[in-house]
Amino acid sequence: MPSTFRAFTLIFSLLCFLGTAFKSSSQNQPIKLSEEAQISVITFGPYQGELWSAFGHNGIRVFDPLLDMDWMYDWGRFDFEQTNFFWNFARGKMLYSIGRTQKYPNVKSFYIKQNRSVKEQVLNLSQAENQAFFNSLEHNNLPENRTYLYNYVYDNCATKIRDIIQEVVPTATLDLSFKVPKKSVRDLMDDYLSDQPWGDFIIDVALAHPIDNEASAETYLFLPDYVHLALEGGTIENIVDTLPLVKDSIAINVMKNGKYTQSTFDPFNTFVLLFFIVGFVTNQNFKNKKRTHWIDILLFSIVGLFGWWFVFLWGVTSHLSMYNWNLLWALPVHLPAIFFLNQLKWRKALSHAYKFIALLNLCLLLFWVLIPQPLHMALIPLILTLVLRSFYISYDLNKAPQASV
Repeated sequence: MPSTFRAFTLIFSLLCFLGTAFKSSSQNQPIKLSEEAQISVITFGPYQGELWSAFGHNGIRVFDPLLDMDWMYDWGRFDFEQTNFFWNFARGKMLYSIGRTQKYPNVKSFYIKQNRSVKEQVLNLSQAENQAFFNSLEHNNLPENRTYLYNYVYDNCATKIRDIIQEVVPTATLDLSFKVPKKSVRDLMDDYLSDQPWGDFIIDVALAHPIDNEASAETYLFLPDYVHLALEGGTIENIVDTLPLVKDSIAINVMKNGKYTQSTFDPFNTFVLLFFIVGFVTNQNFKNKKRTHWIDILLFSIVGLFGWWFVFLWGVTSHLSMYNWNLLWALPVHLPAIFFLNQLKWRKALSHAYKFIALLNLCLLLFWVLIPQPLHMALIPLILTLVLRSFYISYDLNKAPQASV
């Protein structure tokens, strides 16, 4: 009996091992798509509820009704649990990854509920090309291949669509006739940020060279809508003919007209209000022959922090922030210089320094259109505020010492 039990245990263990090995082997084998399979590019329209959704999104759908498969892949995934996530985010060294969902209809419903346009383009591929496309997606989705160094212009969820099409279907040609002469990356971004005034302001002041150079037609493809246009007019070559790259184009959902309520305190209005508040305080200071020290600390500390942020973006990160002309108004020396205004030994030097700062900002306004980097219009009232207060600080420091409030 014991020997029979041992034999039964051995056979059972062997069968379990073989079953596990077979299951593991089958899982590693690529799924063979049927002749009914389709590869589609899905374009989700912009959503103004959040800044990161304002430019839209792309994904790739793999649909095979005979295999009951309806999957979607996209390259817009990131993980808050990544090591040094926030530090990497600040430095522009974000690791994004491809992701796969096996329930595309759920994804589609989510975007439709957000009142976003959803467009599908079924690619005009042979069965062999469909299989190669699917195999490439699965290969990219392996843990060792999944992540990539994200760049919001040159390597993102939209440019990955372009890359995989050109890799898997080298005979495909994208239609890049949408290019507009002299249009820059900044201009392309601005097209999507009319409902995001603060987001538009932050992007405008933070990003600099090279986003002000004329964008190449290929560069437009960092935006999902232009990927859609490039595919729509694209072609694919075979031995005998030139065929459309897109076999079927379907408007799954059309965005309904929706107005986003914008706050009264957009950047321009906020800085206009700031100008009048500081102007009122400065007028009172003239009358009372005193300087309101706290308002100078608040104003120039914030401006100085902007300056140090621009220096950090330029010198330490991989963001597109080199040669930022906003440093002309956001001088980093404001912080800590503003805290030395009440020290007698620095009065004369700082009086000259703030007169220079006032004149520098005044020149910035006068020669605004000559600066190679477009400056945000909301900066005009802010710079006027800096001119006003800098002149007053210079005037006040040049007098005999007076009391401050």
